[in-house]
Amino acid sequence: MTIQNKIVLISGATSGIGKATAELFAENGAILILCGRRIERLDSLKETLSRKTKVYTLQFDVREKATVFKLLQNLPPEFAAIDILINNAGNAHGLDPFQFGDIDDWDAMIDINVKGLLYMSKAVLPKMLEKQAGHIINIGSTAGKEVYPNGNVYCASKHAVDAINQGMRLDLNGTGIKISAINPGMVETEFSEVRFKGDTERAKKVYQNFTPLQPEDIADIILFAVTRPPHVNIADLTVMCLDQASSTVVNKR
Repeated sequence: MTIQNKIVLISGATSGIGKATAELFAENGAILILCGRRIERLDSLKETLSRKTKVYTLQFDVREKATVFKLLQNLPPEFAAIDILINNAGNAHGLDPFQFGDIDDWDAMIDINVKGLLYMSKAVLPKMLEKQAGHIINIGSTAGKEVYPNGNVYCASKHAVDAINQGMRLDLNGTGIKISAINPGMVETEFSEVRFKGDTERAKKVYQNFTPLQPEDIADIILFAVTRPPHVNIADLTVMCLDQASSTVVNKR
């Protein structure tokens, strides 16, 4: 299969995995709807990728339910029939023992990682159901496969993504819509900087002395998943760098 002229919506498109996926999909001829919170980055990405394909941008936060539905139900006609949804928006806030956790951090992770994914999927599904075709890619995490110390609510949110992915695949069986989860381990992005609330020095140390995954590695895997033959669905794929064996076991040199 090819993604040439397929309409692809990517949430969290302004950095990391989302940005790398947008760039790779543009190279492969997809028509892009790019969503994110940072308008300057969206504008810059649109300017660059519009030289290769059609690009439409939407600035919003996936946790804003009313905004998600309003914008996605009122897309320009040439972008309205979304073929592929990549639920990439997500975040981690804090790395504290449960008893010292910040409730605002908990709310942010659940609202973005879980409820935001639900809103995006619910808003996009009606047109996929109409044409009995489509593909939803949910970006999970190895944190959705195991729990590590101080991961508590972040891990819970990614376990929820894992359960939602499985539930969607069961409920949408027979509709012609593919549901896939891609679960990365440690990817060198702004993830740790967000988790440590702008503490760049602490964030840098997370990826030192080993070779982590890069956003482009995950973009390649997403492209692989969406270009399989119609009868093939990559249901659930977990990927780590060679130096990572689990969330807490990393071969640092």
